[in-house]
Amino acid sequence: MENFLECRDGIKLFYKRDIPEGAIANIIINHGFAEHCDRYDYVTKKFNQEKIGVYRYDLRGHGRSKSKKGDIKSFMDFVNDGDEMVSLAKEEYPEMPLFMLGHNMGGFITCLYGIKYPSRLEGQIFSGAAVKRLPQVEGIKGDLYKLINIFLPKMKIKNQLSKDVCSVVEDYEKDPLVLEQVTLNLYVQFLVKGVDWIEENIEKYNYPCLITHGEKDKIVPKEIAIYLYNSISSDKKEIKIYDDLYHEILNEKEKDKVLSDMINWIYKKTNSYPMEYLF
Repeated sequence: MENFLECRDGIKLFYKRDIPEGAIANIIINHGFAEHCDRYDYVTKKFNQEKIGVYRYDLRGHGRSKSKKGDIKSFMDFVNDGDEMVSLAKEEYPEMPLFMLGHNMGGFITCLYGIKYPSRLEGQIFSGAAVKRLPQVEGIKGDLYKLINIFLPKMKIKNQLSKDVCSVVEDYEKDPLVLEQVTLNLYVQFLVKGVDWIEENIEKYNYPCLITHGEKDKIVPKEIAIYLYNSISSDKKEIKIYDDLYHEILNEKEKDKVLSDMINWIYKKTNSYPMEYLF
């Protein structure tokens, strides 16, 4: 069954809800740049097996959500969309602990959300989170993109991530719902204006969080995960950098280890300890 959540401005977000019987917590997944929520089928399956319910959705401008593909007006639209998903989950399961997981641009959104909405969740998990200017937009290069964006916000930028997402890229490259291009404005809102806003406000972040990252990440360098860990004010934070893994740690061959760490972290935060936990 297709579900759509109508947002404050009429945009309709495609979403899926998978809540197992006896769930001990729910988690909202913010997917990464150019992808969509179906790429988290395996993640959802593993969470569900361990009694964690999952809400996942196609971000504005992505997948099956009903908005202009590959485009947004402001990075804060992503954050406010996330809060509408949080409101939906809280309305449907008001007593259930609620977490948020974000990968890549979804990690960027998750961090923005954590700063803007500091008391709506039990905690957050980051995977390869792009929360600082990446090498391709550092310094004057990012400022140049901002300048061009004033005049050509609808200019198309090709998605060049596929070769570095993970050690297994075929599924990503052949996926018809993965965006092949985005507007310059989406690119700038995410990689320049949005991450600059995070840097200006990062000390306000205070959620319990688990920061995960691949040591061989060529898209979001591991130093950005270390920056996130060192810059936030939370005193309940953990960081795990996985040797030999690339950017999409949730799609690498060792993904079960990563998911095990995420699930056990949620167990600790909800004081839920199963008799035995093995994949």
